[in-house]
Amino acid sequence: MSRYEFFDHTADIGVRVRAPSLPGLIEPCTEGLYAIIGEIATAGEPTARTIDISGDDPAIMLRDYLAELLYLFDEGRRCFTDIDAREFTPERLVVAGQARPVDKARSFFEREVKAITYHELAIRPVTDGYEATYIVDI
Repeated sequence: MSRYEFFDHTADIGVRVRAPSLPGLIEPCTEGLYAIIGEIATAGEPTARTIDISGDDPAIMLRDYLAELLYLFDEGRRCFTDIDAREFTPERLVVAGQARPVDKARSFFEREVKAITYHELAIRPVTDGYEATYIVDI
């Protein structure tokens, strides 16, 4: 079962996620990011969107994916939902979903996330799958 948890980090918030597979990390990593921001409600027409990232380090690709979500939220006031991690290999991350408008009136914004950092960024194999760690600058 995939899940996320927060851990204290100086002036930041860390997120640790466990999942049975690399693609399984994507949804709880996404949920963790949005949970740090607050309780986000969406409304309006969604737009289909695919995020496709190539590289040679799964942790960096995960960070780039989360940074794209943060940009989508900050600049477009959209939240990425209905996530389908189509591919997550050591060379490529492809995630399809819906970019939904954020309903500001029904949302509760607890924190402003400034960035997804490279500090302590990691994905590592564990007994029951994989563990990802990322830290957000608040």
